[in-house]
Amino acid sequence: MDAAASMPSPGADYAERLRPALWIWAAVAVVAVLAGMVVAPLSGTAAVLTTLVVGALLAVALVRGTPLVAVTGATLIAGRAKVPVRLLGQVEVLDADQMRHARGPGLDARAYLCMRGWIATGVRVGIADPEDPTPYWLISSRRPEALAGAITAARAARG
Repeated sequence: MDAAASMPSPGADYAERLRPALWIWAAVAVVAVLAGMVVAPLSGTAAVLTTLVVGALLAVALVRGTPLVAVTGATLIAGRAKVPVRLLGQVEVLDADQMRHARGPGLDARAYLCMRGWIATGVRVGIADPEDPTPYWLISSRRPEALAGAITAARAARG
């Protein structure tokens, strides 16, 4: 588990950034080097610059694309979406096999997804709002038990 990825933010009951795994960063480095190799026959300087630029662009894209999963006060936040905890239904912790099924053959196309493929576990949170066509949210988490506990506690506290 990446401790830095799970550091709570001030005022949050639970907070986790779904940061890329180490192997993703290694893949970024390989792609950047390969891009540099493409232009290496033209110029060594161009190869180095291409490697640096491609690596930097990919790194920025990964960092900017890292979603926040949080329970803050009476709100569940997953990426760009927010929902009041009073509108949440059942919370289910999913291990790696259950998560694989949930995001594959068990997926409802209407579900809201905040997932990262490099995180094997997560939670499925039912939506109890009769006006919302979304049946549940499927959220990746490195600490699904803690996330589920925070959601349950927030829902109990806000009734």
